[in-house]
Amino acid sequence: MIVVVKSSAARDDRLDDLFGALADRTRRRLVARLARSPATITQLAEPFDMSLPAVSKHIRVLERAGLVVRTIEGRVHTCALDGEHLRDAVSWLEHYRAFWDETLAALAEFAENEP
Repeated sequence: MIVVVKSSAARDDRLDDLFGALADRTRRRLVARLARSPATITQLAEPFDMSLPAVSKHIRVLERAGLVVRTIEGRVHTCALDGEHLRDAVSWLEHYRAFWDETLAALAEFAENEP
């Protein structure tokens, strides 16, 4: 029983980190860019009006959320999207999508059958 609670709490913590990371527009744009292909910090910074350290800070948030992995070769930091944690978010969202689909279908049926 305790293991289930810990597992649920750990999953909640991961979701908190993930949704917190995705709450920022810049980080969502970085994730979208990395969904196409891995990129260096310099390449990621090009479309933004921000410094390399600022982009790197955003990447660290995405790393902590488990969305990005970084490899370092010399001074070059290359980032890649790690979609495993996105699956956790999709699963969580799917649960609520199904709930609302069922609820709205029941409401529509009720409204259609109301005299």
